[in-house]
Amino acid sequence: MNWTAFSHGAALSASLIVTIGAQNAFVLRQGIMRSHIGKIVAICSLSDFVLIAAGVGGASALAARYPRFVEFILYAGLAYLAWFGLSALRRALRSGHAVMDVDASQTRGNAALGGGQTAWSVVLMTLAFTWLNPHVYVDVVLLIGTAGAREPEGARKSFALGAMVVSPIWFAGLGYGAQLLAPLFRKATAWRLLDGAIGSMVLLVAAAQLR
Repeated sequence: MNWTAFSHGAALSASLIVTIGAQNAFVLRQGIMRSHIGKIVAICSLSDFVLIAAGVGGASALAARYPRFVEFILYAGLAYLAWFGLSALRRALRSGHAVMDVDASQTRGNAALGGGQTAWSVVLMTLAFTWLNPHVYVDVVLLIGTAGAREPEGARKSFALGAMVVSPIWFAGLGYGAQLLAPLFRKATAWRLLDGAIGSMVLLVAAAQLR
């Protein structure tokens, strides 16, 4: 194990993953609702493992060779982000916004917004927020992949492992730590503010990528 390369990978991954984006906002919201957090953490972490391995293994070179494919992924992701952002803003503006039942903590996903979520619907949403998110490909595949390519050939595996180890720690902390915020969300106003902030942030991210 090359610990220098490992630390390089971990530091870069940590600096990118903590950026508040659509995926993190989704994990935070589901965590507050206590809705299928284990599945979400597992999917996000495993997806990062695959993407980091692909990036360090040479996906950045593939993207450079087929720029139209990267452009297609980018705009498909932007369309999805725009839809999500508008949906969040619509919830924020709705006067009858549902309120979380914080006291019923023994029942998973016991929120009016999350109680009807099935495991499959949460899995599909998590996959969409991960694999249709253009920032995932820019940050994880291209940036981490390019940085990993700069490492000596024998150190690239250590770099990739360092980048990978950050994901489960971050997503578990974000998802399960969000439950500590649950008492703040007894009122619909808090949910409306959260949805408004998330919706605005997601739309700004999508707009910034249009060029």
